[in-house]
Amino acid sequence: MSKNLIGVLGIALDAGDPADVTEPRRYHVRRMSELMIDPAAPTATTTTTDPMTQLEEYRRELTAYAYRMLGSAFEAEDAVQETLVRAWRAFDSFEGRSALRSWLYRIATNVCLDMLGGRQRRARAMDLGPASPASSALGSPLPEAAWIEPIPDGRVIPEAADPADLAVARESVRLAFVAALQHLPPRQRAVLILREVLRWRAEEVAELLGTTVASVNSALQRARATLATRKAEGTADPAEPMNAEQQALLARYVDAFERYDMDSLTSLLHEDASWSMPPYALWLQTHEDVVAWCLGPGIGCEGSKLVPTMANGSFAFGQYKPDPENGGHAAWSLQVLDLSGDRISGITFFLDTERWFPLFGLPLRLDD
Repeated sequence: MSKNLIGVLGIALDAGDPADVTEPRRYHVRRMSELMIDPAAPTATTTTTDPMTQLEEYRRELTAYAYRMLGSAFEAEDAVQETLVRAWRAFDSFEGRSALRSWLYRIATNVCLDMLGGRQRRARAMDLGPASPASSALGSPLPEAAWIEPIPDGRVIPEAADPADLAVARESVRLAFVAALQHLPPRQRAVLILREVLRWRAEEVAELLGTTVASVNSALQRARATLATRKAEGTADPAEPMNAEQQALLARYVDAFERYDMDSLTSLLHEDASWSMPPYALWLQTHEDVVAWCLGPGIGCEGSKLVPTMANGSFAFGQYKPDPENGGHAAWSLQVLDLSGDRISGITFFLDTERWFPLFGLPLRLDD
């Protein structure tokens, strides 16, 4: 894994493009295959001259790039759809002066910069203020645009790659890393991702962005300096491959949470583990406050069931709490866990289940 990536989390850009000719559109998770190609088209390992198929092969890696830039799963899907539509429309003018991949990244960068123009940065609850005691009022929910959003691994992690590349792919979509990126100006953010995550040479980034190598290197240095001051405390361990210790830790967590055994649950948490609940800004940190919350405002979660999934390169669970009115269990939160060593360093409970569960392929109810 890149030492720079882990060490500072930290980069710049610009360029016009002949395909950059339309205003961004809203597509929401629709794929190119739904618009113009056979879903049974060849995979990325297949050589093909069909332009629509060639473009579709880059969807996953472009989604990962756009997600790192934007911090939103749905906006990333929109950005990639717009990128592929622009590229398809301009494909006849693509003369092969650069690689198709570089051309697509150039279009995607312009789309993301357009989408980022003048808007508030997304964040985690821990970025918005200090931890609160469990006795604090929950407060009003913040708008969707305020939050770093979760994304399924299947949308951004390659199915097969070198283990070192997979580790970087997972580490670079972690919630903490994506949140740290949002502290960079958009152009520096793009430079950092292209250089540190995708490992492009400075010359390649300069050509892609229509700028100089000196400008790219300067932007990278500024980005590294900014992120070095914001390095996340208690950096979590990569989630894959799962080893026996992690498997045992997760099994104990599921058992403790489903039994609602507070002693067992807190024994699995670091002393300073974070416990946050977007879209609410309130977050907890001490074991005492976690227990007080679970046995107070959160008592309705007693008797919950957990269904495993993967999000942001991390282990995650769909949480279903008992539904006395209708029977069975109703969707309550998407839990994304951060592991560090032999314990859990943070849990984010994303509460907008109607938004997140369909994206992760999770049902909204579990019948007993």
